[in-house]
Amino acid sequence: MVFSSLTFICVFLPVVYLLTLFVPGTNRKNILLALFSLVFYAYGEPVYVLLMLASATANWLFGLILERSKIKKVSNCEISGARGGESKSGQSRGAKLWLAGAVVLNLAFLGVFKYTGMLVSTVNSVFGLAIAEPAISLPIGISFYTFQAMSYVIDVYRGEVKGQKNYLKVLLYISFFPQLISGPIVRYKDVEVQLENRSITLKGTAEGFRRFCFGLAKKVLIANTMGVAADAIFGAELSEINIAGAWIGALSYFMQIYFDFSGYSDMAIGLAGMFGFKYQENFLYPYASSTIKEFWRRWHISLSTWLKEYLYIPLGGNRKGRPRAVINKLIVFFCCGLWHGAAWTFVVWGLIHGFFLLLEEYIPVHKLPKALGHIYTIIVACSAFVIFRADSIGQGLHIIAKMFTGFSFSSAASALALEQLTPLFIVTFVFAVISALPITPAVKKITERSERKALWNSLGYALALGLFCISFLSLASGGYNPFIYFRF
Repeated sequence: MVFSSLTFICVFLPVVYLLTLFVPGTNRKNILLALFSLVFYAYGEPVYVLLMLASATANWLFGLILERSKIKKVSNCEISGARGGESKSGQSRGAKLWLAGAVVLNLAFLGVFKYTGMLVSTVNSVFGLAIAEPAISLPIGISFYTFQAMSYVIDVYRGEVKGQKNYLKVLLYISFFPQLISGPIVRYKDVEVQLENRSITLKGTAEGFRRFCFGLAKKVLIANTMGVAADAIFGAELSEINIAGAWIGALSYFMQIYFDFSGYSDMAIGLAGMFGFKYQENFLYPYASSTIKEFWRRWHISLSTWLKEYLYIPLGGNRKGRPRAVINKLIVFFCCGLWHGAAWTFVVWGLIHGFFLLLEEYIPVHKLPKALGHIYTIIVACSAFVIFRADSIGQGLHIIAKMFTGFSFSSAASALALEQLTPLFIVTFVFAVISALPITPAVKKITERSERKALWNSLGYALALGLFCISFLSLASGGYNPFIYFRF
C-alpha cells in the first residue's frame, strides 16, 4: 500500500509543499516533484516503481521518435515539392508503425500485470483445465498512468503536441503523485504549458487546500460510512437478503463509489492546484442526470473523454453508418468495463451502460418529464453498480432480482436490513443525497452576487477546515478506510 492517510497529510504533503515553495525555478520544482512522486509510489510499490519508470522512459522515447518523424516528413514534403511531388507514404507508414509499437507496448504492460489471471481463469472455466494462475499482484494506478502515457504518444503522432525532449517533464506528467494512483486521467496537452511555466500562489494554495478538504470529507465521512453498509449486504448470505436489504446495499454502494472516487478526484485537483497545476473536472453531479447519455457526460469525465478521443473516434465513431456506430459503442463500453477491473462483472457493467446508450438512440428517453428521466437513470445506474460491486455475476443478478421481487421478510433478512439503518447511516445518507445534487453551484452563484461575498467565502473556508478536522479524527481512529479505485 502507499503512505497511510495520516502520514501523507502530516508528513509527506507539508514537506513536499514547503520544499517546492522555496526551490527556485520551474525546472527545479519539476525535478523535486518528480523525485518525491517516485518516493511516494515506491513506498508502497518498491518493485513496480521500476515498471512505471520503464513506461515513462519508453513513451518518452516513442514521443521523440514520432517528433523526428514529423520533422523528416516536413523536410521530405519540401524536397518532393521541388522535384515535382514524390510519394510520402513510406514515412507515414513508418510513423504509424512506431505508434503501433507504442500502443502495443503499453497494452502489454496492462495485459501482463492486470489481465493474465483473468485470462487463465477464463480459459480454465471454458475448457475445464486447471492451469495455475500466476501470482502477479496488480501495480497500483497502472490503468491511469498507462492511459496517460498512451494519450501523450498518440497526441504527438497527431501533431497536437510536440514530443518533449526533457525526460523529467514526461516523467512528472506520468508520475505526479496527486493523480498517480487513482486519477483523474490527465492529457499531456492540458498541462504542457504548466510543465513549462506555472506559479504557486497564496490564492491557489488556499483554494486547492479547501478543495482537498471537501474531497477528504466526501471520502472519509460519507463514502466510508456507506461502505460499511454495502459490505455488510454484499457479504451476507443470499438467502438473508430481501427487498429492503437489497436496496440498502445497492444504494449504499451507489453512494460509496461516487463519493469515494469523486472525493479522490477533488483531492487530486486540489493538491495539483496547490502546486500550480490546473486539472479538468472529473465529475459534474452525475446523479442529477436524466439519461444514461447525460450520465456519461458527467461521470468520470477524464475516462469517457479518453475513450471517445482515442478509441471511439479512431474506430470510426458514427461516421460509417448506424450499424457500425452500434458496434463501436459496444466495443468502447466493453473496454470501459475491462479497464475497471480484471473480472467479467466489470465487463457486464460496461455492456449494460452500452446497451442503454444504444436504447436511448431509438427510444426518446430525453423527452420524458425530468423527474421520470431522473428515476430511470438512477435505477439503471444503481442496478449496474450492483453487478460492478458483486463478487460474481450470479450474486449481482440475485441482488438485482431481490431489489424488485424480494418480498420475503424472514427474521434473518429483516434483522440484516435493520442493522444497517443506524442513526449515523441515515444522517449520512441524507447528506449524501443532498451533496450529490447540484446545490453547491447554485449556492455559489448566490454568494458571488451577494454584497457579503467575502463573508460567505470565509465561511466556506471555515467549513472546509472543520470538515478537515473531523476527517482527520476519523482517520486517526483507524476505522474503515479503503479507496475503491486503488485497485484499478
